[in-house]
Amino acid sequence: MGMIDADAHVIEIDATWEYMDPGERHYKPGVSYRTLDSGEVTKHWIIGGRAIRTPWPGGGPQGELGLFIGNVALPTESKYMLDVGSRVRHMDELGTEVQVLYPSLWTAPITTDPAEEAAICRSYNRWMADVWAEGNGRLRWAAVVPVLAMDEIEGQLRFAKDHGAVAVNLRGVEAGNHLIGDPYMYPLYEWAAELDMPVCPHTGTGSFEIDSIFGGPLTAFERNKFNGLSAFHSLLMTGVPERFPKTRWGIIEFSADWIPYLLNDIKRRVERRGGTPAERPLTDNHIWVTLQLNDDLEQIYRYAGDDRLVIGTDYGHADSATEINALNTFGEDERMGASSRDRILWDNPRELYAID
Repeated sequence: MGMIDADAHVIEIDATWEYMDPGERHYKPGVSYRTLDSGEVTKHWIIGGRAIRTPWPGGGPQGELGLFIGNVALPTESKYMLDVGSRVRHMDELGTEVQVLYPSLWTAPITTDPAEEAAICRSYNRWMADVWAEGNGRLRWAAVVPVLAMDEIEGQLRFAKDHGAVAVNLRGVEAGNHLIGDPYMYPLYEWAAELDMPVCPHTGTGSFEIDSIFGGPLTAFERNKFNGLSAFHSLLMTGVPERFPKTRWGIIEFSADWIPYLLNDIKRRVERRGGTPAERPLTDNHIWVTLQLNDDLEQIYRYAGDDRLVIGTDYGHADSATEINALNTFGEDERMGASSRDRILWDNPRELYAID
C-alpha cells in the first residue's frame, strides 16, 4: 500500500503567470527588486497595486519558503517545479505515491479587483494542469478560485477537474471578507459537490483587514490559523454541511489538537439552543482534518476516531507545519494502531480527494 501526502505545496514562479489569455496580459504580475540594509536582494510581484514578496528563483536567496532547519533540504528543481521529474523522483525516495498540491501565494490576500483575481487564478490553474500532466497523475492539486468573480468560478473548476485537480482551495476568511457560511459562497459548494471535489480551507487568510491586523512576525499564528479553526466552527454551527450533503470538506494545515476543544464548545452551544449534537461530528458532516506529528494522537482518536483524519508534509515550505518525513514517521508511530495509521495514510485521503 502506498501513501498519499494530503498537504504538499507548489511555490509559484514567473512561469506561473505565462498562461493568461491575451486579453488578460495586463494583469500579469510585474516584478520589482529591493536591496535590504543587509545587502540581500528581495524579489516582489506587483499584484493589485501591492508588492508581494516571492522567494527564489529570480533574485536573492531562497527566502522564507526555502530554509530547512532540522529537516530535509529540498532540491531547487523539485521545490519550485522547475523539473517535475525531480519532484516525482523525490516522492519515490520518500515512498509517497501521490502528493496533493496546494498553492503558496494564496495563503495571503492578493487583490480586490475581480477581473485581476480571475486572471491570476486562471493562469495558476492552467500552470498546474501542465504540472499534473508532466507528473503522470502523481501530482494532484487544489484549484484556486476567484471568489470576487463568482460567475467565473464554475468554468475554472470544470477545467481544473478535467486536468487533475482534486480539491478547491479556500481560506477560512476569503477575499471580500466572505466567511465560509456566507450564502454568497453557496454556488461554489454546489459546483464542488457536482464535480466531486472537496472544499478545503487551508492555512492563511484572504482578508486584507486580518492581514493588516495580524501581519507582524509574532502574530503569524493569529493570521494564518484562527481563520481555519473559525471555519470549522462555523461549518458545524451554521449547518452548511447539512445544506450541502454531497459536499466534502477538508480543514488543511491547522494541526488537529484543537478538535477536542472545539467539539466540546460546539456541543455545549448546540445543547443550550435545544439541539442535539451530532454523535460523530466529523464523519456525519463529511469533514476531514490534517494531523501533525506533534499532535496528541491518543486524545484526537478519542474524540474523532480515525476515519476523518489525514496527514501531510507541507512539502516545499519551512514553517511550523513542515515535516518532509511526516508520512514515514507517522507510519511507525505506535500511539495509533497499525490499521488506523494505514487508513490515515491511504484510505482517508483517497476518500477525501476522490483519488482512484
